[in-house]
Amino acid sequence: MSTLPLRVERIALSYGRSTAVEDVSLTAEEGRVHALLGPNGAGKSSTIACAVGLRAPQSGSISIFGMDPWTDHSRTAELTGVMLQDGGLPMSARPLTVLRHLARLYREPADVDDLVGRLGIGSFASRSIRRLSGGQRQRVGLAAALVGRPRLVFLDEPTAGLDPQARIAVDEVVQDLRAAGTAIVLTTHDMADAERLADLVTVIDHGRVIAHGTVAGLTGVDDTDVPGRTARIVLDDDAPEAALIALAEEGVVHVDGPVITVDCRPGIADLHRITGVLATHRLDARSLEFRGKSLGDVFLELTGRNLR
Repeated sequence: MSTLPLRVERIALSYGRSTAVEDVSLTAEEGRVHALLGPNGAGKSSTIACAVGLRAPQSGSISIFGMDPWTDHSRTAELTGVMLQDGGLPMSARPLTVLRHLARLYREPADVDDLVGRLGIGSFASRSIRRLSGGQRQRVGLAAALVGRPRLVFLDEPTAGLDPQARIAVDEVVQDLRAAGTAIVLTTHDMADAERLADLVTVIDHGRVIAHGTVAGLTGVDDTDVPGRTARIVLDDDAPEAALIALAEEGVVHVDGPVITVDCRPGIADLHRITGVLATHRLDARSLEFRGKSLGDVFLELTGRNLR
């Protein structure tokens, strides 16, 4: 299909006098991952509820492959997979029963056994969903979202509660979906997931879009001899004041016990000067790394550090 998988244009939604979403726009393109980020209560869930046709926005428009998900819900649902972090699965049923039932609802479903194998569901397939851990339910939820071979997938916290092996498996599934041309909308509180997986990022807060762009664009990644904007040094012991004064010549210094961060845009010469300071003051470093601003850093700068 040549029509854009998802187009959300300036939607608004209120619950009584409380505004949940105001003037939010975003798109999802074939073969790309669009991460929708925001603090709790920012409006992410309301935006997704409108996008999948569970609620009608009070203004603005939404289209899935050119169709309105509210008025043409039966048609858009055939093209869309939705994975919810909580709910959506019958607690008393077993995973295979749920997946095989869902497969029968589609003309050309995915191979259930293949999904079960890829996501490691077979090891707990005999238990009811109620008895599964949070991470195991996440894997069943992901399989349920994919069983219809959707062209547009909404993934809500797909790696929440997963162990490292399961996270790798989910990453591989997302990468395969992208390679197959599936459009993916990802909501997550894990900034590392978003930074690793997303092609585009939209940050919303208080129901409004406050930032949009690529990960590289939002974090300001530049190519230098040694990539990064900060030098992070972890010492065995606290540094003496003389060493901190010397390091301050390279940039603004932040000290947290034995962890020292120098704000700079380092090149090879800067690396030599910093290691020279450590050698002069006979400081043993457990680690020394240059890194740029992370997506998590940007997120906190945009939304603040206060709890919601």
